[in-house]
Amino acid sequence: MLMSLFTLMASAQLQTQTIPQISVSGEGKVSVKPDYVVITLGVENTGKEAGEVKKLNDDTVDKVLKFIKSFGIPSSDYQTTNVSLNKNYNYEKKIYSYVANQSLSITLKDVTKYDALMMGLVNQGINDINQVEFKSTKIEEYKSTARKEAIKSAKRKAEDFAGTLGQKVGKAILITDTNATVTPIPMLMKSAGWVMAAEATPQQTLAVGEIEVTATVNVSFVLE
Repeated sequence: MLMSLFTLMASAQLQTQTIPQISVSGEGKVSVKPDYVVITLGVENTGKEAGEVKKLNDDTVDKVLKFIKSFGIPSSDYQTTNVSLNKNYNYEKKIYSYVANQSLSITLKDVTKYDALMMGLVNQGINDINQVEFKSTKIEEYKSTARKEAIKSAKRKAEDFAGTLGQKVGKAILITDTNATVTPIPMLMKSAGWVMAAEATPQQTLAVGEIEVTATVNVSFVLE
């Protein structure tokens, strides 16, 4: 009886190992238009006295925050992300100096107002633009669509291979998913830089473009 059980188990394992199958990968892509932008920027001042540079920064940040409020951006959509005051020493000149920094993060939910916002911020004293990220409020929905397209792509590829061999693709027996990636389109800025923006003639400085959401899957199908 025990020997028969071992024989059946070995036979089952052999059958599992010898199931004809095909393994392929599939990729799905979805291009979407961003509907909001997150801007990280800041103010930096350097001087000989700590109190002096801190006051310069505080005065500028005060004007910047008042401008953001007057622009109609709710308080929940902007915040201070970093404040620092550092003492530096110049070994060649043998003197100390101080550098004050304050960074802000702003979420702009109407990308058509980007140029007006940035020009206003520069006019108020912003002198450090760290990062601009285009995003979508429906990104999870688009990730799901990209995954479904990746599965369809994998099945089409498997059917191409199997059809050439005169076989058919059966059910999927293994699916391996990779994380969906989101590739934003970078900001397009004036070549002269934002420091000179206030003196320049008005022009478009942002190419919104699209966000590309990509998903990749590996699928093993039974061959019939």
